[in-house]
Amino acid sequence: MAEDQENDQEPGQGVGVVTKTAPKTKRPSLYKVLLLNDDYTPQEFVVWLLQAIFKKDPEEAVRVMLHVHQNGVGVCGVYTYEIAETKVAQVMELSRRNQHPLQCTMERE
Repeated sequence: MAEDQENDQEPGQGVGVVTKTAPKTKRPSLYKVLLLNDDYTPQEFVVWLLQAIFKKDPEEAVRVMLHVHQNGVGVCGVYTYEIAETKVAQVMELSRRNQHPLQCTMERE
């Protein structure tokens, strides 16, 4: 009787080896947030914006603003897509609200 119980296993049941494969996580793409120079937006506003949105200290904000002023474009920061997109939208919204034509874009790094 003990012998009959041992052979009562259903097909497909028994001992097997389960292998776990570690998922390959890929780093998210990064995007540069770029500020474009114009002849109308006050430098003080740009410095304030860099501090408010990009959390730059006053010296770094002035440095970035001057770079944008002298070269026509400058990098405010590098972020994942969603964060970069949000920062661009914030810059555009605050610029419009303050009646400045400041432009901000993003590009893949």
